[in-house]
Amino acid sequence: MLQSLSKIHNPLFRSLTAASTAMSMVTIMAALAIGFSEQPRNKSAHQKGVYASLLALFAGAGIGLAVRTPQKASHKPRSTSKTASSDSWQGWRDFQIVRKEQESAEITSFYFQPVDGGKIPSFEPGKYLTIKLDIPEQPRSVIRTYSLSDYPSSNDYYRLSIKREVSPKGLDVPPGVASNFMHDHIEVGSIIPCKPPSGKFYLNVADAVPAVLISNGVGITPMIAMAKACARENPQRHVWFIHGARNGSYHACREEMAALGQSHPNLHLHYCYSRPRPEDEGLYHSQGYADQQLLAEKIIPEIKSIHNGSGNAEYFLCGSPAFMESIRTGLKELKVHEEQVFFESFGGGKTKGKSEEKSSTLGALESAEVKFADSDQTFTWTPAAGSLLEFAEANGINPDSSCRQGVCQTCACQIMAGEVEYLESPASEPDEGVVLLCISQPKTKQLVLEL
Repeated sequence: MLQSLSKIHNPLFRSLTAASTAMSMVTIMAALAIGFSEQPRNKSAHQKGVYASLLALFAGAGIGLAVRTPQKASHKPRSTSKTASSDSWQGWRDFQIVRKEQESAEITSFYFQPVDGGKIPSFEPGKYLTIKLDIPEQPRSVIRTYSLSDYPSSNDYYRLSIKREVSPKGLDVPPGVASNFMHDHIEVGSIIPCKPPSGKFYLNVADAVPAVLISNGVGITPMIAMAKACARENPQRHVWFIHGARNGSYHACREEMAALGQSHPNLHLHYCYSRPRPEDEGLYHSQGYADQQLLAEKIIPEIKSIHNGSGNAEYFLCGSPAFMESIRTGLKELKVHEEQVFFESFGGGKTKGKSEEKSSTLGALESAEVKFADSDQTFTWTPAAGSLLEFAEANGINPDSSCRQGVCQTCACQIMAGEVEYLESPASEPDEGVVLLCISQPKTKQLVLEL
């Protein structure tokens, strides 16, 4: 009876139903008792029956009110990887460096834990962390984005593995300000503000299709997180981990990945050294580069041999611009569909995705009124002002920015009114209603931005 009552959501109807049911049951029982008694016409017995029925009426009403309707069970599917978390935060949050470890001649890993001791959100492998550095002699804080290079089961720290960027040979270009500051001045105990993990380059761990992770140089960092995530949460999935380096001294996290490969047979490692040293013997698989030839002669045949002749796979690419362009061109020639190729570029390079024609109206606007809503200021933009990021900075409004090439999405901003157009295609499309300030300009005479 209680289960039936609990299905009635209206408390008034539930109470009346319980009251009438209880009264009916007691009345029937009283009538039967009187009928089988030795004095069926006894007035006192009839009064007791009435009293019992009334008592049952009130008792039933009380029971009806007391019974609770159970909450509906949530039918939201459970995540098969560490992609859903309620521990995220908004804006900047202070993290402390709890460990610093050199991984190669150029790359050092930094381990971040929140100063407040609270939880940190999980993330899709491949995403990046945005950090803010207060560097002496820099006029403002320096903001950079670096791929998360680990996928810890404990989920109590983030790791960034950062390459020291030196001045290119033959070019009058200063060394990387942020990367050199991290290497030379950030130590255990340093405090660095961070934003939550973000980015659109990541691997869906739950997929069954083979994953081929191809990288060179510091491009190895997101691939480590991807390989670890699959090995831990979807070990049946076959993953090819292909990395190119100059030699063993420039190969970061080699022992870490070797240990992972030994414990997970579906993780296939292949290292290419372009200029191996004698002491590297036995530590790499082929001399040369991770390129189209390696994919055609070794990797794709391996995929087919394991998957009954099917070469279907997803390809994830990360590395220098020249490397990226070469691999993408090679995959296209190998008839790999572009929807199966995902990529991210380091070192100031860009990934274009599908080619797009320039808008015929680009540059046609002579001026526009741009309002910065949060700052409550309005200025007149002209083509000479450059991008919206440059325009904002020239007028004393300094939005967060990093790559300034439409790659990292640090300068993403909400459009409240009007339209924009891109000077060049973003590396990955921002969310609807959001603009990347560094590569855009007004398209309409009035534009309102949430800055």
